[in-house]
Amino acid sequence: MKICIFTLGCKVNASESESLARGLKEAGHEVTEKLEKADLYIVNTCAVTAEAEKKSRQTAARIAALAAEAEIIYTGCACQKDPDPFAHKKNARLVTGVFDKGEILSLLGARGVKIAPERKSYEELLPPDTAKARHYVKVQDGCDNFCSYCIIPYLRGRSRSRQPESVKREIENAACAEVVLGGINLSAYRYRDCGLTGLMRLLKDTDKRVRLGSLEVNVIDGEFLSALAEMRNVAPHFDLSLQSGSDEVLRAMNRRYTAAEYLGKVELIRLFFPRAGVTTDIIAGFPSETEKNFEETLALVRAAAFSDIHCFPYSPRSGTAAFSMKDLPAAVKKERTERLLAEKKICRENFARKNFGEREKVVAEESDGEFVSGYTGNYLRAYLKEPLLCGEIPVIIKESFRDGVLAERCGG
Repeated sequence: MKICIFTLGCKVNASESESLARGLKEAGHEVTEKLEKADLYIVNTCAVTAEAEKKSRQTAARIAALAAEAEIIYTGCACQKDPDPFAHKKNARLVTGVFDKGEILSLLGARGVKIAPERKSYEELLPPDTAKARHYVKVQDGCDNFCSYCIIPYLRGRSRSRQPESVKREIENAACAEVVLGGINLSAYRYRDCGLTGLMRLLKDTDKRVRLGSLEVNVIDGEFLSALAEMRNVAPHFDLSLQSGSDEVLRAMNRRYTAAEYLGKVELIRLFFPRAGVTTDIIAGFPSETEKNFEETLALVRAAAFSDIHCFPYSPRSGTAAFSMKDLPAAVKKERTERLLAEKKICRENFARKNFGEREKVVAEESDGEFVSGYTGNYLRAYLKEPLLCGEIPVIIKESFRDGVLAERCGG
């Protein structure tokens, strides 16, 4: 049977889908992750924003245009939040949530709504089926932070972490040049007495480049950064979640740090890794955000000199603490997002310029026939005039090019 796994949302979802793909292939099925004609579809949904939830529901129409008679299994966060819209879709066979996703492999013939109870321990899935140059390794699930704007802790459950030795085994067996460690809240990683710093020490000698997913301010300290600096091959890239540069807004968001504390962590990172790429997430137009608050965010962006910014307008989510707050006009959120995008462009250009003439290593991921592209350790997208993908390539950064930089192969 040909099965299409279509994934929306985050890298955690993608990793779980790749795990399902491996199990299905081992059971003898043909599997594709492209939305194309198939006998059965598995849709791994997202609910992080209202738009993501809407896109999850709209997938049914896209599938119907490809294979009108094919049935669909829906799973993931949007189903966990509200399974009914999916259960009532034409051709819906089964609806499951975020827990026990591995059980889908034994439920291909099942029907109805089967939302598993919340798990208290980490669910070990099959290692993801991937042959990519960069391999995502899920090490944690759930979140205890309960930021006032975020629905995910209510859907994914409380924080739980993967056994360190299991993480190490997957990395050792992965056929890739780089691994990215991640989870719903990577900074909360803790398995018994092993926290994220301990996990980094366990992975100290791995030959693959190790990159960390999104981090929270609380995990950044001298001990953690020292452990990273001692690693054989760590990517000096820190995706440090900000959300707002205003102390007033941070309090309303239930983020447990101040703007000054955040900047202090960025400075500490650069003491250990002077050319580190520091990227971040920022929400534009949180309900309590005034123009003054937003200007404070812009000031912090300039002071932090980020290498890139993921910015997006606030999206009200029912069930969160912020949902009862009066939403700002869409025009205000749009205008502030556009101003952030302008700052993002400046940040990226400035960071690229600082790297001109520097030696880096690029993990080649894509080829358009003329250029091979991939990312440096500090997360610059680099293009090389190379004929073939060939793992990790030593380069010199030359100049700005396309959405990143032009690089040239060098020795060693």
